Amino acid sequence: MDLIVGRFADAYIDKFETPALEEFERLIEVPNAQLYAWIVGNASVPAEQDTSVLRDLIAFHHRGGGAR
Repeated sequence: MDLIVGRFADAYIDKFETPALEEFERLIEVPNAQLYAWIVGNASVPAEQDTSVLRDLIAFHHRGGGAR
């Protein structure tokens, strides 16, 4: 998760406005296993966590941004 989320943060964090930063902070508090399941599509994202930042993170991962 550090690689996926860390690379996403490296690519996007400087572009976030305050609301997106707050979404990102809430997102990184989610347990790793749960967040990973959302990112890879093994679990549905709850409505309260379905944010633009999470959707961007999922898209980033699927484009290969989290891979080494």
